[in-house]
Amino acid sequence: METTTKNTILVPVDFSDIANHALNHAVQVATHFNNDLALLHVVEESILPNFLSFGKDNSIVQAANVDIEQKLNELAKNIKAEHKIDCKVVIKSGRIYKQIAEIAMELGCDSIIMGSNGAAGFEQIIGSNASRVISHSEVPVVVVKSNSEFRSYRNIVFPLDLTIESRQKVKWAILIGKAYQSTINILTYKVGDEFLNNKMHSGLRQIERLLEENGVNYTVEVLNDLEGNFADETLKFADRIDADLIMIMTQSEDKDFSEYIIGTYAQQIVNKSQHVPVICINPSPMGYQTDYSG
Repeated sequence: METTTKNTILVPVDFSDIANHALNHAVQVATHFNNDLALLHVVEESILPNFLSFGKDNSIVQAANVDIEQKLNELAKNIKAEHKIDCKVVIKSGRIYKQIAEIAMELGCDSIIMGSNGAAGFEQIIGSNASRVISHSEVPVVVVKSNSEFRSYRNIVFPLDLTIESRQKVKWAILIGKAYQSTINILTYKVGDEFLNNKMHSGLRQIERLLEENGVNYTVEVLNDLEGNFADETLKFADRIDADLIMIMTQSEDKDFSEYIIGTYAQQIVNKSQHVPVICINPSPMGYQTDYSG
């Protein structure tokens, strides 16, 4: 999504409706940022035996790959003709979420845009793999669920909690905010401890200063009491302001437990957000980056 260089957005494609919606979303973003697209289809090897009588058959696999490549090339051709966007076509086999994360790094993609669930059987690429892609990706992942028409990211929800990681996404808030002339709607809450409240206020002021310095519009809403959990409050807030995007961090609650895919808050936002796209950003292992500290 960078505006200064011609970067590439990776789009996993399984030809399902939700994947097509995500691709349409990616086309609009790529058009705005003058980015290229990479269309990736991953053949999950564990699924192939379901279509064979006696295990794997290379001829069947090869025929399937030829068919997939033709479909992807046709998609790329149509996108180029209609939107003037260059598309790279990639077919891989293996663990879906690992291939998506690895190809994003191999191609130097700066983001991934994908649907949150896919088709059943041989074409399934997204579905249950979404949280694993988010967890393993080193670049932001935009999760698209709805087939609603794409809207510019003019109204962005920026949840802010006490974690240092929560503030790392300000870099992306500034990038997207400048590109779309967005309003960054910061949502935070009060806690019972005065020291923690002061800490939260300090982080808030830091983010406000950075947004002001970069000419990005913003609003601030502080919840006095959380009626439910912060994820539910975030989604209610997003609905109330008719948001176009929710921006979250995906820090895990247990870094040593590899199967604990992403943090509970992030899981709830991704699972429950029905219409608003969610951009998921993994925190830097070094914590809050020094170029955004103050």
